[in-house]
Formats: sequence, C-alpha cells, structure tokens
Amino acid sequence: MNVFDCVVVGGGPAGLSASLTLGRARRKIALFDDGTNRNRVTHAAHGFITRDNIKPQEFRELGLKELENYPSITYFHATITAITKAIGNEGFIIKTTDGQEFISEKIILATGIQEIFPFEEVRNFYGKSLFSCPYCDGWEMRDKPLLVLAEKEDHALHMAKLVYNWSKDLVVLTNGGPLSEEGVTALEKRDIKIVVDPIKKLIGDDGYLQAVEFVSGETIKRAGGFVVPSFYRPNHFVEKLGCEVQEDGTAITDGAGRTTEKNIYIAGEMEKSAPSSLINSAASGQNAAASVNMDLTIDRF
Repeated sequence: MNVFDCVVVGGGPAGLSASLTLGRARRKIALFDDGTNRNRVTHAAHGFITRDNIKPQEFRELGLKELENYPSITYFHATITAITKAIGNEGFIIKTTDGQEFISEKIILATGIQEIFPFEEVRNFYGKSLFSCPYCDGWEMRDKPLLVLAEKEDHALHMAKLVYNWSKDLVVLTNGGPLSEEGVTALEKRDIKIVVDPIKKLIGDDGYLQAVEFVSGETIKRAGGFVVPSFYRPNHFVEKLGCEVQEDGTAITDGAGRTTEKNIYIAGEMEKSAPSSLINSAASGQNAAASVNMDLTIDRF
C-alpha cells in the first residue's frame, strides 16, 4: 500500500500550488485530480500575472510539468471515493474509483466548487459569452450589450454595479425574482433596464449569446453578460471528516488552512464554498502546504 506524508485532493491552482510547495520541502506527496475543475469550460483564464489569457488546460499542464521536477511528488489521474480516518486517528485511508488504496498522514482538500445556475440553459453559453466573474472576463466583454442574470436583489445590484464599469449598455434580468422600489430606482438612475419576467430561452450559436426570449414574449438582443450562480462542494469530504463549518458553509480554519480536525487542511474555493481567482487560490494552496510542512516538522523533530 502506498504511504504518503500528505495527499492533496484536487489539481486546480490551489492543489498544484500546495503540491509544488510540499515537493520543494521534500515531502512525499500524492496529488489526485480527475479533470472536473469548473474553469475547464472557458477559453482563457485571466488576472494571473505572467499567465494572463492562458487556457485553463494549458495552465494545468504547465503546473503538472513543473511538479515532475520533484521526485517525491506522485500524480494520479483518479477520483477519490472515500477518505476515512485510520485506527487511532493516526492518518487516513484514501480509496479511489479504480480500487486503489493509499495511506497518508495529512490531507489537503482542494477540489474546488461547482455552479448551480438560476437558468440551467446558461450552461450552454458559460465560458464563451456568459461568465460569473467580471474581474476575470469583464475586459473581454467591455462596451458590449450585456446582461446581468441574478434572481436575488442583493446579487443583482452588486453584479450590476460591478459590470457597469465595463459596459454601460446593461440589462438586469431577475428570471421572475422581485426587485424593491429602491433597487429599481438605483438601476434606473444609471439607465439600466430591468426585466423581471421569467426567461423562456437563450438564443445563440455555439455558445455565443445573441438574444434572450421571455415567457411574456418579449425578446432582447444581448451579446453576453454575467450570471450569479449558487455554488456547492462537489463532494462531502469536509462534512464526513468532521470539519466544522459556519452557517454559510465556510469551513472554519485558523487562517492558514488548518481545519478544526487534526491533520486535515483545506485550500482554494473549497474553503469558503465561493468563487476565487486563480492567483488567490494558488496563494491559498501555498499557505495550506506551509502549514502542513510546519506541522510535519514539529511532529517529527
């Protein structure tokens, strides 16, 4: 059976960064990833200095290639199905879909999150003309006729204020959700149109939006825009391993990746169950790895 100092679950920017840091610290590391990272649907990632406009797959491949320089790191393209505490809570047993088992002293959870859209057809356009992060994709959508799709008023107002920096030609869609008089006034002061009617369908070709048709029969032309999804963790490792979470789903940590369960760490979007930039996720992964390395050092010195 394979025995490791630390298993890193998830090969996004957080997991890659954590693995690199631990590999450079000469720790025996296993990195597991199954290629389901949520940014795989987009053509390019932005905002990571020296890597602006890089394709997500290229970013991942570059990261994995760099890990090859460190012989103590082993990469597995596999899905982990179970993580259980070993007898006496000394380490963990990790099982994969292909029947393999591994033992690790410590675990970093970095599998990220996934989206639930207010209108499921958004998925057909997501990553090409509809996005969730203006900082990531606002520049590419600048000055185009855009929409903001959000069913809750606070989300709609927040996103509209942000997107307005990149385009003044803006329509807010609530897909049937109500807006208060104050909310309507705030948007109309900026000449932002509001449509509260439920959406019937999105019209476009090959992922590029052209128009939105509503149940009322109205149709508006739009070239793209930004949506406010809700997010969830794609697995239940946090809960099953007993890590405490706040009411909003954020994992409780010490600020450096350590959860409330000994030897379990968390990094990247999985910690807050909320979206993050590549560069922030990578930083989170490095911080968690530094905590792992320090704890291993203290345990063994």
